[in-house]
Amino acid sequence: MDDVSERRRRIDIVLEPEYLEDLPTVDLEELRERRATASELEAQISYYRRLLHGRMDLLAFELKRRRGEEQRTLMEALPEILSSGLMLGDSPNLKHLDVMPPLPSTTGRRLIDKIMDDTVLTQLPDLADDEVEEALQRLSEVESSLSSQRRQLHSVIDTIQAEIVSRYRSLEGEAAEA
Repeated sequence: MDDVSERRRRIDIVLEPEYLEDLPTVDLEELRERRATASELEAQISYYRRLLHGRMDLLAFELKRRRGEEQRTLMEALPEILSSGLMLGDSPNLKHLDVMPPLPSTTGRRLIDKIMDDTVLTQLPDLADDEVEEALQRLSEVESSLSSQRRQLHSVIDTIQAEIVSRYRSLEGEAAEA
């Protein structure tokens, strides 16, 4: 990897069209590494999205409370708020992660770094309704961007997986002919 590539973010590299170019000529080990990298990024983005959803849920609850639609305090509702969205049917909808992705650096340049460092939640009692709504909107925009990246990663993973499957099928066909 050249010096320029080392400084670029992995997500940018994986989502560039070049990442999927010439897959039939890439050796199987490299394909597996690319799939693992894309899968790791997808897990990290999913984790960040869940963190954003938790913040969005807290802000939305606070707005409901302020409008008189909710009588409980934020602290009273906290366990319910944070657990909502984690279950879909009888099983968790977040896949198991052996190692949690690192939290974004609060000194980073990425928007997610700034959002995760946002002090809105600690200042919540002092914020006007429009400030809470603005913070909720900012989080929603970042979540939308992450969702888009996640969909793109799914496409990359699927494309690489299809190439790997094609190779195994080809090997099975060759073995059957022999």
